[in-house]
Amino acid sequence: MLFNISLVVVLLICSAYFSACETAITACSKHKIFSLSNEGNKKAIIITKLREEISLVISSILVCATILNALTVAVTTNMFVEVLGDCAIFFAPIITSIFIVLFAEVLPKMLTIASPEDILLPSAVFIKYTHVVLKPLNRIIGFVASRIISIIRRSSKHNEFESSLNELRGAIALHKGIDIEDTEKEKEMLQSVLDLGTVQVSNIIVHRKNVTMFCADESIDTLVDRVMDCPFTRVPLWSGEQDNIVGVLHANDFLKAIKRCSSIEDLNVLEIARKPWFIPENKDLLDQLQDFKQRHEHFAVVVDEYGSFMGIITLEDILEEIVGNIEDEHDVAAVAGIRQQLDGSYVVDGSVNIRDLNREIDSKFKSDMAATVAGLVINSVGIIPEIGQTFVLHGYKFDILKRQRNQVTLLKVSTLSENENAEK
Repeated sequence: MLFNISLVVVLLICSAYFSACETAITACSKHKIFSLSNEGNKKAIIITKLREEISLVISSILVCATILNALTVAVTTNMFVEVLGDCAIFFAPIITSIFIVLFAEVLPKMLTIASPEDILLPSAVFIKYTHVVLKPLNRIIGFVASRIISIIRRSSKHNEFESSLNELRGAIALHKGIDIEDTEKEKEMLQSVLDLGTVQVSNIIVHRKNVTMFCADESIDTLVDRVMDCPFTRVPLWSGEQDNIVGVLHANDFLKAIKRCSSIEDLNVLEIARKPWFIPENKDLLDQLQDFKQRHEHFAVVVDEYGSFMGIITLEDILEEIVGNIEDEHDVAAVAGIRQQLDGSYVVDGSVNIRDLNREIDSKFKSDMAATVAGLVINSVGIIPEIGQTFVLHGYKFDILKRQRNQVTLLKVSTLSENENAEK
């Protein structure tokens, strides 16, 4: 009896160990193991190789645990039969199963999940040799299981990229820093990086109405004055009509040319200007960022499908999508076209970019069909609003203040009061 009790205890301990190994190899941090293997940790290197065949490794562990649990039930049943007789055949498996679930399954897994690497790394060599010994058996079991599954249902394809991306988004959402405010900023930045591939250039461009441009046909003296008064380094040049962009004038190139030239009147601004780089409005920000890096450019002219001038985009615009507004000594602190009122509301030009409004008033407006605030309202309500009309969108109230022809030019944006929220 003493031998049987001791044997059951040993079997439960061994089964608990295999359960802990199973939890450890599935719950361990991939990044931590990868980092340790790069540092030359031999056990981490073994674990990295084992994770390449994770299904077979887990199968080996489960086979060992199953055999141990079966032996435990057999020994316990035999022990109970000696004491209680034949009726023990019914009670022994139930009592033993309770012990197995509690001490060989739940308890070791709960203890392991808190720090799986502490169990996994010391057990790396043992798991490796267990896997090697049982690998042929596991391949046979796996082959039979896969055939059975193929008969029951067709195996579905799994998008590994989407799975990894969703896992990364989840990790970002669970991220906790020292300071709550800093944590939220970090989350927003990391989420913005992941969203670059889904945001189109048209959503963040500086619209043609707000682009500072120079006429290439003006006199050099006039252009010098304009360059000196302009806060921007790169400015598009147009000729004939503003849709006809013929170049991009870089202030540094312009000043160098003036210094080299004996007579300023002999300068030809088109010879100084750089060739404009035209890009389509439906290009995503991730591709555009890569193109900026490859071409060593910071400035691009955006056109629609018909080749009409839509606006401009700069490297800084894309970086601001990640880190928020970047203000230098020449920037105006507030977003142009957004004016805060004494009552806390905002008077907004219809041409203001939705993302600029989001940054300024800390809102979360989104629209796949529009880039401006006016477009957001029109696409949301499905009509061209009249002056004086009021709409409630995404928890904000939009009052139409001005309209020019079919274009909404001025709106008042305010948060809903408690009474208005109750009515809504």
